[in-house]
Amino acid sequence: MRIGIDLGGTSVKAALCADDGAILIKQSVPTKTGDPDGLRADMKQLALALCTSGGVQPDEVESIGIGVPGSYDKPSCTLRFGTNLGMNDVCFAETFQPEFGCTVQLDNDANCAALGEATAGAGKNVKNMLMVTLGTGVGGGIIIDGKLYTGCNSLAGELGHIVIRQGGEPCGCGRRGCLEAYSSAAALVKFAHRALDAGRESSLRENGPALNAKHICDAVDAGDALACELFETYCDDLACGLSSFINIFQPECIVLGGGLAGYGEKLLAPLRRRIEKETFRGDTNTELVLASLGNDAGLVGAAML
Repeated sequence: MRIGIDLGGTSVKAALCADDGAILIKQSVPTKTGDPDGLRADMKQLALALCTSGGVQPDEVESIGIGVPGSYDKPSCTLRFGTNLGMNDVCFAETFQPEFGCTVQLDNDANCAALGEATAGAGKNVKNMLMVTLGTGVGGGIIIDGKLYTGCNSLAGELGHIVIRQGGEPCGCGRRGCLEAYSSAAALVKFAHRALDAGRESSLRENGPALNAKHICDAVDAGDALACELFETYCDDLACGLSSFINIFQPECIVLGGGLAGYGEKLLAPLRRRIEKETFRGDTNTELVLASLGNDAGLVGAAML
């Protein structure tokens, strides 16, 4: 038995998982942001509650994994900078003692999502895959030979920060022209507002400040000219990044997750057409597929660390 914990700015989710990644029981509590001691206490109580509900003794749990937003130090199991959690330099190594004597592992939440999809989701039957999440930012994770690849310093997998336009749009990381600055949901909305502020006519104007990526996708379905133009450019930029990933890694599949992946085949089909033209020699066996575990991917991946 394994326990996976997903630390989010709104809630702390935990799951008791079998060795194959199957979730047996899930529970969650609101996140005590800015309160490290309270957060650690809640995590321990969640782990104990899962054991009680599952009829499992704490000493039967072979590992506990934690997915965190922000930067971290893997060897010491320490969250270094957790802006969304309102805390820095929080060590989780002894959080579950003395009841649990197993190892505690910690990794980036996007890496955990990738490992979850590789273990029990869309990448279950492949050895080499990438996961790219299209949300507020562009996150990612790399699976090589069935194992999570994090590099020499545990920072590998920042796929959203490959530069696709030198000197382009500013990115939150401090550079310019990153894939995230063009292919996140936030970027798509930013470009829509920019066009509307420039006087472009569109049904998108009806959404006002509440405009989001789903509104844009719905407007594409309705044939709105500006929305279609924005979406075509979005696909151009995202395919540019995905093609580079394929040229570098030649994975068996790239799994797309996050809010914009909810557009399904309407997103995948134009991306596939572009990727076929942009990959080296136009020859790739990489499949482009949708994530299948939803919000459970991070839990499963954390449990598998």
